Amino acid sequence: MKLSRNTRGIGIILLLVVLTLLVAVLSMNVGKMNLSPLEVFKVIIGEGTSKQNLIVFDFRLPRIVLSILVGIGMGISGCIMQSLLKNDMASPGTLGISSGSGLFVLMYITLFASEGLLSPILLPGLAFAGGLTAAFLIFMFAFRRGRDISPTGLILTGVAMGSGYSALSLMMTLRLDKQQYDFALRWQAGDLWGDDWSYIMVLLPWVLIICFYVFYRSNTLNTLNLGNQTALGLGVAIKREFIGLTIAAVALASGSVALGGNFFFVGMVSPHLARKLVGPNHKLLLPTTALVGALVILIADTLTRTISFGADIPTGIIITILVTPYFLYLLSKAS
Repeated sequence: MKLSRNTRGIGIILLLVVLTLLVAVLSMNVGKMNLSPLEVFKVIIGEGTSKQNLIVFDFRLPRIVLSILVGIGMGISGCIMQSLLKNDMASPGTLGISSGSGLFVLMYITLFASEGLLSPILLPGLAFAGGLTAAFLIFMFAFRRGRDISPTGLILTGVAMGSGYSALSLMMTLRLDKQQYDFALRWQAGDLWGDDWSYIMVLLPWVLIICFYVFYRSNTLNTLNLGNQTALGLGVAIKREFIGLTIAAVALASGSVALGGNFFFVGMVSPHLARKLVGPNHKLLLPTTALVGALVILIADTLTRTISFGADIPTGIIITILVTPYFLYLLSKAS
């Protein structure tokens, strides 16, 4: 029975990989300037025209790669937080991590932004510092001496802190000039703005290295799901593992937020969908969550580039529209 469940899970992961590749290929073909599959194939093998190369390699492919990386980062981050806190509502958005990262990014845009070579490196680093600061403050305010931290209390504290960060962000946004204000507004709505190879080359190792660490600790996450007392009896250093995995979750969310904006629902819903597909085993759950998150953002971004909505709609708005019914379904099941 266990073997068949694992085999089914691996089959679902392979199916999601194929589906992601198919959506990525479709995304390279469609847009304001359509390319046929044959034209895209010629570009890939190096026989495309200069115009076709420009469309694929400079405009569409970076955006596709960024969509996948941001989806992986937000999905895995949400999965870690839900597993550690044993609460299905936990995510970078509900815990205020995304808002904290966003505040630091906005501070950079407002006070220090420049076109210098260091900006691709500084943005994820500053976002990580903001997310880590937010996480520290949230855990500090939720901490009660002599008692375990309540996941519900932690989420409520995160929501309150997130509201405070959003208010500070709004105050800073009002000081921006028109160009900076437009950028900040779209970024807060979830806009894949960092679709440049210089930014992607920073985010790619960031996401891959942290994801490798998290996958390596998948057995630890499985053990922690059994409860702290059981995990302690099995020799798990609970505090050390909790801190390490929390930092990994914050780092993934922060890097994704820095270059892709605040995709609130992706980190919450992706683990739910993945858990329904493959179950709670993190060896299967983590890669499935990563692929579901990547697919959600990739499909939404393809829609924004393909369908005319009468305005240039940020990808995050489309995701909110697509995901809200499922989110309401989760709330109805929980009540």
